[in-house]
Amino acid sequence: MITSRPFGTMPDGRPVTCYRLTGGPKAYADILDYGGTVQALVVPDQNGAPVDVVLGYDDLDGYRSGTCFFGATVGRHANRIGGAAFTLGGNTYTLEKNAGPNNLHGGPEGFDRRLFSGEIDGDRLKLRLTSPHMDQGFPGELQLTVTFTFSPENELTIRYEAVCDRDTVVNLTNHSYFDLSGGRNPMGQMLRLDADRFCEGDENTLPTGRLLEVEGTPFDFREEKPVGRDLHTVTPQLTMCGGYDHNFVLKNGGRLRTFARLRSPETGIAMRSATDLPGVQLYSGNFVTGTGKGGRAYGANDAVCLESQFFPNALAVEGWDKPILRAGEKFDHTTVYAFG
Repeated sequence: MITSRPFGTMPDGRPVTCYRLTGGPKAYADILDYGGTVQALVVPDQNGAPVDVVLGYDDLDGYRSGTCFFGATVGRHANRIGGAAFTLGGNTYTLEKNAGPNNLHGGPEGFDRRLFSGEIDGDRLKLRLTSPHMDQGFPGELQLTVTFTFSPENELTIRYEAVCDRDTVVNLTNHSYFDLSGGRNPMGQMLRLDADRFCEGDENTLPTGRLLEVEGTPFDFREEKPVGRDLHTVTPQLTMCGGYDHNFVLKNGGRLRTFARLRSPETGIAMRSATDLPGVQLYSGNFVTGTGKGGRAYGANDAVCLESQFFPNALAVEGWDKPILRAGEKFDHTTVYAFG
């Protein structure tokens, strides 16, 4: 079942809506049409008590002024593009530099700042957005649909579908910050990540093009361990960005497969993540700040992001899958966060 309620008003008078997708007992997902945002994700703990497992804000003003992308649909290109420019079809497109010399998450006015059009379609919520030609500097008019479902088994499925009238670049993700501990011990969450390699980053967290083996490094999550166990290990790849903010190479071969499991010993809540995209950005919330839902003071390392996506800066690296959407073709990718 999906219901809706008002969630504030944009400065130009347009209403913002919060849609509630009901899952199993004591479980629901609240999705905003502003930013295509997962505002709340509530599931029962081991004692049956409901726990909201994502960070966010109680009101629209928080999302409009916030800088952490809490729960947002990020685009037109998630993560970083080196030098804030790319070449496609013989043309060079210049973007805004909003992360040092690079472009991050499409720019300061990305999809996380847009008001989508919502439609309830049975047990599915469809959020639609038109991104015009040269929006944020990207070519082509893009028609985007993001479909959310939340099953009785507490599986949140996010499907991204897009078409464009010109060749363009598309790399979409959801930027939810997960804290299955309910604020009790975020870095004590146990993570297993099915990845043998990760992208080396430079001083601006931009991939250099080298893929490093996780073996014998703090980046080895192939066996379950606390996210924070090796967080402060003195190594250039961690110290340059204050923790994890790296893309891991998935082994799904373009098929929808489980790539990570996260659980909290404090609440007993576990989450399984699956995607058909080639990479996932593990981010340990190194620069989280502000006051969130229920007045909780947020700080660094208060949650974990698992952002499924194409590799950052893939356009500039030979041999990496390219986030190029050809005119008339369809971008169609899915990510699942399943709770138990």
